[in-house]
Amino acid sequence: MTVPFFPPDLFEDDRQQLMDLVHDIGTAPEQRFLLGEHTARFEEALRDSLGAADVVACSSGTSALTLVLHAMGIGPGDEVVVPAYGCAPLANTVAGLRATPVFADIDPWTIVADPDQVERSITDRTRAIMPAHMFSVMADMPRMSEIARRHGVRLVEDSAVAQGGVLDGRPAGTWGEAGVFSFVQVKTFGTAGEGGAVVTMNPELARTVRSLRNHGQRERFVYPRTGYNSRFDEVLAAFQLHRLRGFPDLLERRARIADHYTERFTPLAERGVLPPPPGRNGRCFYVYSLLVEERDELKRYLADRGIESHVYYPLPLPHQAAFTRFAPAGRRWPHAESASRRQLAIPVHPRLTDAQVEHIADTVCAYAGLSRSR
Repeated sequence: MTVPFFPPDLFEDDRQQLMDLVHDIGTAPEQRFLLGEHTARFEEALRDSLGAADVVACSSGTSALTLVLHAMGIGPGDEVVVPAYGCAPLANTVAGLRATPVFADIDPWTIVADPDQVERSITDRTRAIMPAHMFSVMADMPRMSEIARRHGVRLVEDSAVAQGGVLDGRPAGTWGEAGVFSFVQVKTFGTAGEGGAVVTMNPELARTVRSLRNHGQRERFVYPRTGYNSRFDEVLAAFQLHRLRGFPDLLERRARIADHYTERFTPLAERGVLPPPPGRNGRCFYVYSLLVEERDELKRYLADRGIESHVYYPLPLPHQAAFTRFAPAGRRWPHAESASRRQLAIPVHPRLTDAQVEHIADTVCAYAGLSRSR
């Protein structure tokens, strides 16, 4: 049995619908391929499902972060506190605006930014804190919200991996002044290409983001500000609208697989294989990530038995050559460093069969048994 990490047939059930949409939009009289009626309807559907003030679709999750930070006026001389462990856009988007990313260490188990470390990183130059949800765990947004209020800084929620996650009854993306989603194909609501969205409770911020995503236009060919080309594709907007009604079922399948893994793997913690915390509150099930003392050994063991796995972020952000200039000399981020050595993701996508799920779980447990016997 071979189990791929990313399913090659992710959109097989919707293939004909996608082909029909390409034809219909490509032959429509208006020839509107960007920011048309489908994008507007998609934004409205997301806005209503989230209870947000507005949703602005754009070209990617990374672009969404840039648009938000730019709209907030963050730039040279400003600091933004970000997790020391995560995807490059956390630091790239800040540095791209000539502001300074300040790295805070993470919780050693959940792998999300530690609120205490975030608060210790705030200075009189801090303009925003930007926690990120990671893998299958949402950041501690109640604490982050309280820290942002107490220090008078803005809260940007990097929820790129977390669409569909709910913490204490509140959807991911709605905790901060703005949140973002990514629709790249491997995300929980990924599409057949690239895309993203800004979610906000601030209508004025949304208006600015809307202008920025389309070269700074207020109306056609009128530019009150400079901006970006971050427009959303009409075919993908229509495709995501079609898929939106099936999204809860896809999430539930991911959640059931994750529940089963956690039940099987929780007893393995003393054998050097640590699963994420149990439960569904504050979970997003984008990636099921283990922390493994002998990570590379388990990766090889899985591969030998036909199971693909994936190492995310083999270096903490402040150790990446692109960002070392933002890392103070002598500073350490021990939990981020440990996660980089130990993290290993196993398949959790909704196309997995029950037999494949059992094969993965049995193989990880077998490895842990061998590991203990050595």
